[in-house]
Order: sequence, then C-alpha cells, then structure tokens
Amino acid sequence: MSGEVIEPLLKGSVITIQVTVLASILAAIVALVAGAARLSRSWLIRTVAGIYIEVFRGTSVLVQLYFAYFVLPLFGLELTPLTAGVLAIGLNSGSYGAEIVRGAVQAVPKGQVEAATVLGMSPWKRFRHVVLPQALVIILPSAGNQLIDLLKLTSLVSLITLADITFEAQALRTTYGDTLQIFSAVLVFYFVLASGIAAGTRALERRVRRGIDAAGTGAVK
Repeated sequence: MSGEVIEPLLKGSVITIQVTVLASILAAIVALVAGAARLSRSWLIRTVAGIYIEVFRGTSVLVQLYFAYFVLPLFGLELTPLTAGVLAIGLNSGSYGAEIVRGAVQAVPKGQVEAATVLGMSPWKRFRHVVLPQALVIILPSAGNQLIDLLKLTSLVSLITLADITFEAQALRTTYGDTLQIFSAVLVFYFVLASGIAAGTRALERRVRRGIDAAGTGAVK
C-alpha cells in the first residue's frame, strides 16, 4: 500500500480512537449515574433514569446521531461532528451500561451490605469497600463487550462528515478504486483494537479479583 493511502488511514484511525475514548468515558459516567439512579429510593429519580434508558435503547443509534447533528441546531445547539458523535454514541452505550451496573450492584449479597451497616460504615464506605469491588467483577466482562460494540459504532460518525478511518477508506476507494486492500486494512485495524480492548478487560478483571482476595472483601470482617 502506498504512502498516499496509508497516511489518510492513519489520520482517520486517530479520529476513530479519539471518538472511542471520549464516548467510552461519557458512557461509563452515564452508566454509573443512571445505574445507581435505577436503584434510588426516589420514584422520580428512578423514572427519569428509566425513561433515558428505554429511549436510547429503544431507538436507532444512527437516528440519535442524526438528531444530535442535524436536529439540535434547529433549537440553537450547534454541535461539531466530533461532539455530536461522542454525545450520541456515548449516551447510547451508557443506556446499556446502566442496566449492567444495576444488575451487578443487585447481585452483591445483601447480607454483606447489612453487615457493613452494622459495623457502622457510611453509605459511601459501604459502596466503595463492599459493593463496588464485587460489582466490578460482574461488570467488567459485559463492559468489555459493550466497549467493543461502542468501537464498532464509531464508524457511523463518517455519515456526519467526521473523517474517521471509515470515512477516509471510502474517500480512498472513490479516488483509487483499490477496494480490497483499503477495506482489508480497515478490518484489521478494528480487529486489532477490539482484541486489545478484550485483552485489557480480562487483565483488569484478574487484577480486581486479586485485589478482592488480598483485601478480604469477599466477606465483611
């Protein structure tokens, strides 16, 4: 492959990674907040979180992307392609992540939380030292899969003129017509990045498990 082809693909890959990282951060924050909100004692908070989750899970991420980029400006909110892409993909992925968080927190044995309460732990300490470490072990495998899905969703930003690797590949195909090599390179890029995410998630999961065993948080002492 010539330098004229490789250089645009490398530039596009940087944009793809940037969207993936920023959308992942947004998705993680939203998932934690919305997941916790679903477990709130407040009916209003649970309802608002539920509406967000159902709307974003029940509608097309492509339509959400178009809404952020083409519709919001009609209400005076002009977004750059990068901001619109990160917002739509991050919120969409966060809606799935919220249910992962909710399920993981609910899976932590209630007896351990009750024991921590008896020991006088504050709600924050109970969450940090008892609930969160055990919930993370449950969250991480699903979160890794969700992150890989998010990576693949980033290809949609090419449809709002953001020059990610898919956008650059399509432009190169139009210019040079070397479809096989160009899109084979794109496939390899996504596969390598997805494999890295999967390996990183497994390593983090093993580390969290070792931390729980070392700290003895498997049972409240």
